[in-house]
Amino acid sequence: MSAVPVPDLPDQLAIERLRRAHELSREAVVRTPILTARSLSAAHGGPLALKAENLQRTGSFKLRGALNKLRSSESPAGVVAGSAGNHAQSLAYAARTFGVPCEVYMPVDASVGKMAAVRAFGAEVHAEGESVDECVELARARAAEAGYLFVHPFDDLDVIAGQAGVGLEILADRPQLGTVVVPIGGGGLISGVAAAIRQARPEVPIVGVQAERCSPFPESVSSGTAVSAASVATIADGIAIKRPGAVTLPLVEVLVDEIVTVSESAIAEAMALLLERSKLVVEGAGAASLAAVLSDQVALDPDRDNVVVLSGGNVDIGLLATIAAREEVVEGRRLRLFTKVSDRPGGLARLLTTVADAKANLITVEHVRESAALDVRETGVALNLETRGPEHAEEVRATLAAAGYEVTDV
Repeated sequence: MSAVPVPDLPDQLAIERLRRAHELSREAVVRTPILTARSLSAAHGGPLALKAENLQRTGSFKLRGALNKLRSSESPAGVVAGSAGNHAQSLAYAARTFGVPCEVYMPVDASVGKMAAVRAFGAEVHAEGESVDECVELARARAAEAGYLFVHPFDDLDVIAGQAGVGLEILADRPQLGTVVVPIGGGGLISGVAAAIRQARPEVPIVGVQAERCSPFPESVSSGTAVSAASVATIADGIAIKRPGAVTLPLVEVLVDEIVTVSESAIAEAMALLLERSKLVVEGAGAASLAAVLSDQVALDPDRDNVVVLSGGNVDIGLLATIAAREEVVEGRRLRLFTKVSDRPGGLARLLTTVADAKANLITVEHVRESAALDVRETGVALNLETRGPEHAEEVRATLAAAGYEVTDV
């Protein structure tokens, strides 16, 4: 796909209506900052900035669309939705703002933290369904039964018009705009962002990003019909949508220049980098856009401000800790080693003294006694060590080897 002059769009996405919706949302929506990422700019070929929607109220861009949907509806008796978490939180917040009841259907394996956050906003949570798609259908049936307003997480023009506020803020804050990179789940965010940017700056390249493990959009766009993904198993659960929407797919086809996919490792690396260097907590879905840049899959404009949208920050602490630990291993700041010691008093103590002499920090130590590879008077020891980086890690290995220990990496 190539950038073209803006095509005819539905009336709800006309630029004047997008600006009006954005203006009306100001009391409830935070104007999130665009943060400069100088170290990343130098490494990847152009000025790079981060649109931090993870700092939005409810932790994601979804609040914009939920508020606009309720504002565009006539006093609903209640609202109901299916969501993995971010749309659920945002709709619960919007419903509380408008004073109407809210019910949400979430997958049984949805983030515990996201479920708790939805309940904290006063919504009733139904943990049912194996996927977001199933939850959407359950919510649709509940809306018909209760006479509630069904609010789709992405396949709704009023919702998309609300999400366009992200694009309007990018246009206002970065007049010298290069490439814009946006995560894609169901396509609501990128449809709104692209609709706003295309009408004001049709020459700006817009790139969408999906997780490799759940990426129905590339094939759907190339074939011209919605294709379902085989799996939704990804750490980017916020964009794990099996099938493009009937509304969003045609919009993505005409508004988005390119769609790329990123691996789980690339997403984890982006999450860890944002946490360590930018001090930003960003979920997998939100970090997918940066993962595409780090993987050199996006051509940045060398002279203009390229903007990466970090769409959300609702991530379980346990997953974040696991990713941080994984990146320490990748970066050589954490070692998992296996060696053998004499199964006599003082054997383990001598090993740990050698580790201390190498100035490595011991995190955990585990005896491994049941192994055919061990002699009768030997015991295996698994060490989890913290180091200062790859060079120090090599020094630790060398110190242990010099002391007579045969060491292998786990």
